[in-house]
Amino acid sequence: MTGLGVTTVSRALKDAPDIGEATKERVRLVAKQIGYRPNRAGVRLRTGKTNVISLVVTTEVGALGYTTPFIAGITENLRDSNYHLVVTPYHMDQDAMDPIRYIVETGAADGIIISRIMPQDPRVKYLAEHNFPFATHGRTELPIDHAFVDFDNEAFARRSVQLLAERGCESIALIGPPDIFTFSHHLTTGFTGEMQRRDLLEIPIHNVSIDSPFEAMQAEIERVLRSRHPFDGIVCASANSALAATAAIEAVGLTIGKDVEIAAKESFDLLNHIRPGYIVIREDFYAAGQKLVDMVMRQIAGESPEKLKLLQIPQGPNDEPQMIPVE
Repeated sequence: MTGLGVTTVSRALKDAPDIGEATKERVRLVAKQIGYRPNRAGVRLRTGKTNVISLVVTTEVGALGYTTPFIAGITENLRDSNYHLVVTPYHMDQDAMDPIRYIVETGAADGIIISRIMPQDPRVKYLAEHNFPFATHGRTELPIDHAFVDFDNEAFARRSVQLLAERGCESIALIGPPDIFTFSHHLTTGFTGEMQRRDLLEIPIHNVSIDSPFEAMQAEIERVLRSRHPFDGIVCASANSALAATAAIEAVGLTIGKDVEIAAKESFDLLNHIRPGYIVIREDFYAAGQKLVDMVMRQIAGESPEKLKLLQIPQGPNDEPQMIPVE
């Protein structure tokens, strides 16, 4: 239709520098008119590339998990690229290495994004050993240079305790993630350190985490509130746990903002629409998704991961976090 050879058309569609702009525009116009799309199987056979980036995530039960804004940020950044996103789910009782091995061994994607990172995460070791482009939402404690975006959970916990103390809280509880994850260690370090610095009383919450079913979190928080040592402030590391705390507080006849204060981390702008009394500190999953997929594409293009490290720093209540590079 263009009167050009197959090679010229192919190179024009790939934006090759030795093809003139007028020719590229002519080829693009015809391609758009006829609805042309490259055959991905053919592209893979020819180039060895899939043009796929895989996001490996757990199957979540909670409606307020990170996956939705995460995917929105990733797809926004892929919109004008040749890459496609494939979500690879796995169950929380499944070996987290299974989907990673599958993708690498079958060449199902050109790069991977993973989350829920552990201090000695075997997925990071495996991907680094296989020189496979990847980026993580969270940090490890491994001596491996890898691309990541993380939220400063230690600073979040310190700031939350500070704000609760300013509202008069003297006995504070924490409901965080399972302690197998790196960000749990960061969160606990910040919380314990600030509690000790201010000589406040820590009220333990047992047997539940932000991964627990809503009803289990609510029941345990109710139990603590009905005990001889209730708390007057609570730090919640997710919006879902803040809602469980809300249900528990109201079930025992107390009032948020009067009897009990809640400081929570969220990314949805939801909590303040439910109750005006929350202390909300924002984590931006959308921006994290955008940055992570950019890091993966840059590694696919040959860039080293050494300088592809970003940390979200929490700001004041309801303020967007600041993103800074990590040396």
